[in-house]
Amino acid sequence: MRNGTSSGTRVDRQRAIRELVARLPIGSQGELAEQLGRRGYLVTQATVSRDIAELGLVKIPRGDRHVYVASEDLAVRPPRSDDKLRRILADIPVSVGRSGLILLLVATPGTASTIAQAIDDSSLTEQEGTLAGDNTLLVLFADEARLERWLERFRAIEAQSVASSEALS
Repeated sequence: MRNGTSSGTRVDRQRAIRELVARLPIGSQGELAEQLGRRGYLVTQATVSRDIAELGLVKIPRGDRHVYVASEDLAVRPPRSDDKLRRILADIPVSVGRSGLILLLVATPGTASTIAQAIDDSSLTEQEGTLAGDNTLLVLFADEARLERWLERFRAIEAQSVASSEALS
């Protein structure tokens, strides 16, 4: 039998826990301890509880009960959409400047983080990242080609937002 409290087997035990919750509908710490026992791990409820916390397991409804799953298995990113960015650009004027491989977007006070989040959620993926202050947003690029593609796409989204806001007027 493996000793479930030995630090040398903690990684193996936690790997086994990940495999078990991925394969079986385990709904309680007792069930998990039982399944671990079948694999040769003698564990206490306290050890199982600690492992669950360390692994970030969460309970979700499945069928008529709740079962453990790894939290990273729940992280489903919604599809990218330009709708939010388009709506924001229709309401907030943005000027674009440049310094090397950095674009500087300036908008009205208090709007930079909203614009940055909309960019991060949009189909604009050429950037390495965004950094927002109060009214200023930096968009960082790895190379010239990516910056140019991004800027062209941003201008197209911006033009669409202006056209749709004018059509509504």
